[in-house]
Amino acid sequence: MPEVTDILPHVDEPGAMIDPARTALVVVDIQVDFASPEGVLGRSGMDMGGCEVAVDRIERLITAARQAGATVAFMRVMTRPESDSPALKTWMERRGTPGHEAICRIGSGGEDYYRVVPQPGDIEISKLAYSSFHGTDFDMQLRARGIDTLVMTGISTDCCVDSTTRDAFHHNYHTFVVSDACATFDDDLHLNTLKALWLHCSLLTTTDAVANAWAA
Repeated sequence: MPEVTDILPHVDEPGAMIDPARTALVVVDIQVDFASPEGVLGRSGMDMGGCEVAVDRIERLITAARQAGATVAFMRVMTRPESDSPALKTWMERRGTPGHEAICRIGSGGEDYYRVVPQPGDIEISKLAYSSFHGTDFDMQLRARGIDTLVMTGISTDCCVDSTTRDAFHHNYHTFVVSDACATFDDDLHLNTLKALWLHCSLLTTTDAVANAWAA
């Protein structure tokens, strides 16, 4: 498959649009169950190679954000059996996959960060749903820091990255999705999600473009 940057428009020089003083790098769900070969998805036979590449780039962006003075915000799914919504459980049952909602259980180790480590002063959000804004104080924390722009990275492109990006737009944030610092488990789904986000609510950019802008 051709590179996403060959198919969709990307902002190669985001520059002042991602001013570190007003921008947060959002790291979505880089957790054992989603990104590690030892997690729930890895043990189920999913190819985790794309996740490893995305995490390599996210690590680079975290370093660039810290050096530039941008806020770094870590999102995590944190669940218990009693926190699973009736809608989630019913949907799983109706599609024939009951029990598949049991991921990132608190105390299982699967909810732990994978290869990324928050530092004091970072934002950390625990969530039950796909969007990092749903049922959390993420919006309040961003506004308290004067942030109006989000640089989106993480797993998976089609689920929690997509949901958080759309919700950010609805909360009046400017968003940039770093296409090569996101991953899912289906190339076509990754591409089509990025296309939909670009069409409706976000700009696309790359790790190199963001790192270079913040280095400048």
